[in-house]
Amino acid sequence: MDEDLKVLLVQRRVDPYQDFWSLPGGFVRMDESLEDGALRKLKEKTNVDDIYLEQLYTFGELGRDPRARVITIAYYALVSSERFTLIPSEAVSDVNWHSIYALPDLAFDHGRIIAYALQRLRNKLGYTTVGSQLLPEKFTLPELCRIYEVILNKAIDKRNFRKKVAFLDILEETDETTQKHSKKPARLYRFKQSDIVDLPQGSRNPIQPKIPRSLKGL
Repeated sequence: MDEDLKVLLVQRRVDPYQDFWSLPGGFVRMDESLEDGALRKLKEKTNVDDIYLEQLYTFGELGRDPRARVITIAYYALVSSERFTLIPSEAVSDVNWHSIYALPDLAFDHGRIIAYALQRLRNKLGYTTVGSQLLPEKFTLPELCRIYEVILNKAIDKRNFRKKVAFLDILEETDETTQKHSKKPARLYRFKQSDIVDLPQGSRNPIQPKIPRSLKGL
């Protein structure tokens, strides 16, 4: 995560919004599913593949695209950028990771889509093992806390964080320790394996991200 939460963007080569940055995407084929279409366009435009995509939301407001009526089914994923070698396709000028807290000028309503994805991700901190994609199988509480701080974009009181994580009941303690980050041995933990049900689609306002109640006070 490089101490920052980033979003993968491509720079548009043609109008509309030539030279603006946008989320990678395109039109689905008649003979493929929505998810297969999203994975195909992601691979074509960025060289990113072999990831699990989760459907985020449907964006269908009038005037989203000056060319025609376009309805977007957005997908998102939380991954480590170090896993991938980015290669832009001929359809785009560039591809790169950008801090979600310092975005460039964006095409269409993609800023709104990113805001919705950030809200969903923050909500997930309150009831899922979302940090598992960015951590090794076994990790320390300070390492997990840093993931939360980056996603929430705020400093967290470490003692309070320990209490909140215990309340969420998503971790199990191992009998191992590490001295990787300090001279004093730190206990290693791992996420519990459980099936988690996602929030219903469209259950919250996509423009005003809210921190889950279980995380307030961190």
